[in-house]
Amino acid sequence: MTDTILKVDKVCQRRGDRLILDNVNFTVVDRVREGRTTGQIVGILGPSGVGKTTLLRIIAGLDAPESGTVIDLTRSRLTDDVGLVFQNYPLLIHRTIQDNLEVVGRMSGMSRREARERALHLLRQFRLEECGHLYPDDVSGGQRQRAAIAQQVVRPRRLLLLDEPFSGLDPAVLDDVIGAIVAVANQHEWNTVILVTHDVRAALLVSDTLLLLGRSPISGAGRATSASIQGSYDLVERGLAWHPELAGTLVFAEAERELRDHFRSL
Repeated sequence: MTDTILKVDKVCQRRGDRLILDNVNFTVVDRVREGRTTGQIVGILGPSGVGKTTLLRIIAGLDAPESGTVIDLTRSRLTDDVGLVFQNYPLLIHRTIQDNLEVVGRMSGMSRREARERALHLLRQFRLEECGHLYPDDVSGGQRQRAAIAQQVVRPRRLLLLDEPFSGLDPAVLDDVIGAIVAVANQHEWNTVILVTHDVRAALLVSDTLLLLGRSPISGAGRATSASIQGSYDLVERGLAWHPELAGTLVFAEAERELRDHFRSL
């Protein structure tokens, strides 16, 4: 039996008089590979304005849903151990990349030495050693994104939420950001990354589960105004997870085409 890590159950949310999310349901399960520490990476695909960030804020505990629940079965309180990275890379612009990491360590109770050692370790892990002394405005978008992710895991996190982590990235640095996400997930079996994006290819490359968030068609009346989960893809079951070398294969291309076709209907 597969263990449940997190469950989003019948979540609904309004913005003013408008229903944004309607009965959103999904479950994150523990992914197990023999001989490997493997966390979970769930990609939520959806068009702009459909409510992806709203859902992420609810999962993070920043906003309460109008109805429904988010149940994290690995912790007693969801907000105790969650990291959230928004699109605008929440780094302190007047501090270097290394300082940004050390500040978080000090705020979480580490000694100055411990915070420095943790920051240096993460700079190496996220391939940021050469820009640790630089300021956020002096590095590339991909480096800022990796630094923002590293900042959120200075203190170990069981749940990391990423809002459009691939937005505006040059294809040349996309692999580095994907690698950073995978590294965070695989630090512990229970670690879970949930990312929302409209980038079909990137989501397919990094995720073990893909969910499609969109508005369902209404017969003779266009589309619903609220969004729910319109499809789910288990990439482990399909043999597409954990195999980055599949990116240039026919089976990957067929899966990408299937996803794009489904995405267009959202």
